[in-house]
Amino acid sequence: MSKILLLISITFILFSCTSNSKQTDEQEKPVVTVSILPQKTFVEKIAGDDFKIQVLVPHGASPESYSLLPSQLKEISRSEVWFRMGYIGFELSWREKIEQINRDMKVVNLSEGLDLIVGEEVQHGDHVHVEGVDPHIWLSPKLVKQMAAEITEELSALIPEKSDEYRTNYQKFVKEIDQLDAEIRNALKDHQGRAFVTFHPSLSYYARDYNLVQYPLESGGKEPTAQHMAKMVELARKEKIDVIYIQSEFDRDHARVFAEEIDGTVVEVWPLNPEWEENLMGITQLFIDNF
Repeated sequence: MSKILLLISITFILFSCTSNSKQTDEQEKPVVTVSILPQKTFVEKIAGDDFKIQVLVPHGASPESYSLLPSQLKEISRSEVWFRMGYIGFELSWREKIEQINRDMKVVNLSEGLDLIVGEEVQHGDHVHVEGVDPHIWLSPKLVKQMAAEITEELSALIPEKSDEYRTNYQKFVKEIDQLDAEIRNALKDHQGRAFVTFHPSLSYYARDYNLVQYPLESGGKEPTAQHMAKMVELARKEKIDVIYIQSEFDRDHARVFAEEIDGTVVEVWPLNPEWEENLMGITQLFIDNF
C-alpha cells in the first residue's frame, strides 16, 4: 500500500511541476489583445503560440454591447498591443477606458485604409466625419489579407528576430485565403445577384465580395418597426426568399415572427466563429442550400 501511495505522490508532484511550468511559460509570453475570436485565429496563423492572446469579447457575447470584466482589464495592463477592429460597438464605448489602463500599449485600428461600407459622410467644419460604418470587415477574405499584413508588421516589431518567420507564415496564410476566395466564388458562380435576408446586417462585406444582396431586418441598428417588417415581408415574397439568417447572440423573436409571415425558417449563423475559413465555407453552403 505504501508503494502505491508513493507512486501516486510522485505522479501528483510531476503533474504539478508540469502544470506550473506551463503556467509560467504562458505568463512570460508577451500579451496581445484582440477584440473578437476570428482575430485570435489571424494572430495564430502568423505567430503560432508565441503570444498570449487575450480576446475581449468571449464566445456567446455581443460585440455591440459587451462590458469588460475586471480580469480582462488586468490583462490589458500587460498587453503590448491591442488590435482593434475599428467600429465595433463595445470598442467605441470602452476605447478610452482601455487606453487609460495601459498607456504604453500600442493601439492598432485594423480598419484603417480598408474599403469600408459606410452609411453616410457628414461634413464637420473642414473635415468629413464618417457615420454608420459597417464593422464586419473580418467576413471579407480580401480585407482579411490586408488586416493580416498589418498584424504581421506589428508582431514583427515586437519580436524582430522572428520577423522572417512571421512574414513567411503571412504568405502561407495569403495562399490559404486566396484558395478560400476562389472556392467561394466557384461555389456561388450560379447565384450571382441573389438576395438574402438577415436579422443583423453582419454579412455586408461577404455579400459585396461575392455579388449577393443582403436585406437586414434591423432598421438603423434598431429592432424593426411594424412598417419595416411589413416592407421586408413583401420584399421576401417578391424575391421568393424563405429563410432569415440570424446570429446566435441575438434574440430570435422578431426573426421567428418574420419567418412565420413568409412561411419560412430561421437559420442560425455565427460570424464570430474562430474557425474562420471553415465558417465562411459553411455560410456559403447554407446560402447554396437555401437559394
